[in-house]
Amino acid sequence: MTMFSLKDKISLVTGAGSGIGAAIAQTFAAAGAFVFVTDRDEKAGADTVQRLRAAGGQGEFLALDVASEADCERVATAVKSCFGRLDVLVNNAGIGHVGTMLTTTGADLDRLYAVNVRGVFNVTKVFLPGMVERRSGSIVNLASIGAVVGVKDRLAYVTTKFAIAGMTKALALDHALDGVRANAICPGRVETPFVTGWLKKYPDPEKAYRDACATQAVNRMGKPEEIAAAALYLASDEAGFVTGTEFIIDGGFSAGK
Repeated sequence: MTMFSLKDKISLVTGAGSGIGAAIAQTFAAAGAFVFVTDRDEKAGADTVQRLRAAGGQGEFLALDVASEADCERVATAVKSCFGRLDVLVNNAGIGHVGTMLTTTGADLDRLYAVNVRGVFNVTKVFLPGMVERRSGSIVNLASIGAVVGVKDRLAYVTTKFAIAGMTKALALDHALDGVRANAICPGRVETPFVTGWLKKYPDPEKAYRDACATQAVNRMGKPEEIAAAALYLASDEAGFVTGTEFIIDGGFSAGK
């Protein structure tokens, strides 16, 4: 018996042009799913599709700005016209911000809210009715360890990630009897192009990297593939009894909190 198969499942991953989203798309394709790779960056998204196809998977790129309701409607129409359904939705697209209450502006918070919270709402809103109608579906939202514990100097980011955790729980309760599951993954620091680019902005990038690793008990950052493995489990039928949970993958970051 093959565990965690997504054979014949139709899936969609937002923000799949790089990092965790790209790893999830490739992992899903390897597990047998057809993957709609979505991202604002058309080249990055197309590159992800090229990689998963080169590995023998199936997928297609669709440009998507999750903050745009019209974009979400267009993508939902495209998916429906191709397959008539979506089995697995991964809301991964998100942006970050460094700052305290005193250094964060209202515009900063609105920008993060539009993508991190409203984006998850917008995409889920267009695909959920079909899942409810078919009484089947798995929704995986990428939150953060910052959705479980406070993180210093990340006020706006933490605010939006706590909102995602709450939305996930409410969604799970509202639709548990409709056959739709919703779960959140809460990663610690993961070594992605976004994170490595952010660390390079520090006066001493090597020290910043070491410090980032040291915040986790295992003294390293996570790998996108490690987060993708959890997404595969939550998306699969083997996780049929799992809904409304916060799946923490943080290398021990929160163990002492």
